[in-house]
Amino acid sequence: MAYADTTKVPVAQTKTDIEKIVNKYGATSFGVLTSANSAQVAFEMGGRNILFRVDVPEKVQAERSRWRALLLVIKAKLESVEAGIETFENAFLANVMMPDGRTVGEHTGPMIEQHYSGDASVPLLPHIH
Repeated sequence: MAYADTTKVPVAQTKTDIEKIVNKYGATSFGVLTSANSAQVAFEMGGRNILFRVDVPEKVQAERSRWRALLLVIKAKLESVEAGIETFENAFLANVMMPDGRTVGEHTGPMIEQHYSGDASVPLLPHIH
């Protein structure tokens, strides 16, 4: 069962809700880019460019659900920071955009996967000696 699988909230409203929540917590810029089967939500906050990439399902209801889930994730991270549960950097580390346009998660994901798949020759943190 998907989160918000019966939501009636239109995708456009959820995009607006995401913008409102990040602005409430101090975003200095915000943008959404969509294509036929994917979307990107980006904002600048805490001196960092944050990027969420999501696959967008073809069915309208599944798309609504996906966007509501993204709103939930972003709001939960911001609330976690606000409550002192974790730092901004820890909450959003995987989504920090690097100069090449990829996120920290996109950079480190393959190394983590190789490391935990048993390939001991792949250093988990290759630049730290």
